[in-house]
Amino acid sequence: MEPIGPIGPRTSWTFVTHHARILASILADPEIRLRDMAQTCLITERAVQSIVADLESAGYLTRVRNGRRNHYKVTPGTLFRHPAEGGHEVADLLQLLASLTSQTGTAGRPSPYGDPRERGRSG
Repeated sequence: MEPIGPIGPRTSWTFVTHHARILASILADPEIRLRDMAQTCLITERAVQSIVADLESAGYLTRVRNGRRNHYKVTPGTLFRHPAEGGHEVADLLQLLASLTSQTGTAGRPSPYGDPRERGRSG
């Protein structure tokens, strides 16, 4: 069998999943809003809401309502889900991603929100 046509580069994949990005965003700012996570990760708020629910049901984070805001806590000691990384804690990757997230918004661009540790908690 001959190939159907030329195979071009696949550009739709990334090294880091949205789940990892969301968890790193939460680690960097436990009171981050869904809207801010969506803008930082370049996905919809509905997608962020679904990912947060996935992470919460899998035990990677907990969520506590604090007035009109949610306060998230990343669960320490959680392990990667894939057997290839089995036995390794997610925290090591999250620390790296969280440090990148606090310095930049996405893909190396400066965050339009600045450093989350410096911005106010309103909104």
